[in-house]
Amino acid sequence: MNISINVENLAPCKKLLRIEVDAADVDATFNDVTGQFRKHAQLPGFRQGKAPRAVVEKNFGAKIQEEVKKKLLQDAYQSAMEKENLKAADYPEIEELQFERGQAFKFAATVETEPDFDLPDYKGIKVKRETKVVGDEDVDAALEKLREQRVDYKDVDRELQRGDIAVVDYTGTSEGKPLTDIAPTARGLTENKNFWVRAESEEFIPGFADQLIGLKAGDEKTVEVNFPAEFVNAELAGRKGSYEVKLNQVKERILPELDDEFASSFGGESLEKMREGIKGDLENEQKYQENRDIRDQLVKHLMTETKFDLPESVVANETRNTVYDIVAENQRRGLGKDVIEQQKDEIFSAANANAKEKVRAMYLLSRIAEKESIKAEQQEIAARVQVMAQQYQMPMDKLVKQLQEKNGFAEIQEQVVVGKVLDFLQLNASVEEVPAQA
Repeated sequence: MNISINVENLAPCKKLLRIEVDAADVDATFNDVTGQFRKHAQLPGFRQGKAPRAVVEKNFGAKIQEEVKKKLLQDAYQSAMEKENLKAADYPEIEELQFERGQAFKFAATVETEPDFDLPDYKGIKVKRETKVVGDEDVDAALEKLREQRVDYKDVDRELQRGDIAVVDYTGTSEGKPLTDIAPTARGLTENKNFWVRAESEEFIPGFADQLIGLKAGDEKTVEVNFPAEFVNAELAGRKGSYEVKLNQVKERILPELDDEFASSFGGESLEKMREGIKGDLENEQKYQENRDIRDQLVKHLMTETKFDLPESVVANETRNTVYDIVAENQRRGLGKDVIEQQKDEIFSAANANAKEKVRAMYLLSRIAEKESIKAEQQEIAARVQVMAQQYQMPMDKLVKQLQEKNGFAEIQEQVVVGKVLDFLQLNASVEEVPAQA
């Protein structure tokens, strides 16, 4: 196909391609497409494939023209991108300028392109591995967390002690006004009945529970607090608050004994075997964390060494996905829609920054994969899908159908390639062992 191309730079990753296809190629494409229609046409009075060309053109003229235009667009656009050594980051916007039989076909394509940049040296990157030996104190700490999962509560008739649970009624104000006058969404912070708070300094509002220690059931007290500068409710952050509190009940926390019976409640053979299993899990977790930290260092180094512009549409799409994830996570944490709406600017800003970092890293790792011929094999993709089916407890055929509908296999392929590139970078890194920081 003979084409002429004129390229105009609209932005660092945005091009305008004006493409012209010779009239001879236009006519040849009309002939080819008409021939295909004639070959399969079923018209009254003619056997399939035997109808005269003129009859076929009369009956299928509009469809032939549409198919010719489609074919010319696809072939000419692809040819132009290859000749100009451009890679599209998104679908192009096409503007048809001229299309007639016997004339040159002219159209314009506005396309966002992948960034053009030189890779830095990616072999021998210096990284540090913080080595840590899992000791008895780590196992003890893990066991304490498991004990917390089996905690019981006993009503006691005594003064509140540190670590107890205080069951309280409270009403909160700031500068003499209900907190909801300042922060309309802070209803739970303004008033509550039979609220459970553990008697520890950082529980609920820092310093709140400290002032209840020594009280008994039925006692009342005014509690003064300072809402932290980074408080979850931004409207109250940095303000002073005053709470009228009534202590309804003191509950002592009862933790189970660390013995074989405790181990059995978690499916363990004995406490000794449980400790061995926990230590193994912690060692695996430590190894995973070490590898993840090394990979973070590798990617950070590459991004520090390379600067390039990003396609706006790709960043916008990733930003939307990140906003969705952040909102979904906040909703799972119990934040209401009104609170999320108030924080939408902060959410978008954080999502946009996160998206830019992710997109930049993906282009870097993809370029390394291309240079090193790192690809995802079919069996690797199949293995990943099988793991997903087990995680979601979903039949394989149903999961495969969903992935096909949502173009999910492309994402899985990308994940496999990224993982293999990170393996490659780690294998070729210069790793220095250093003691773990506290």
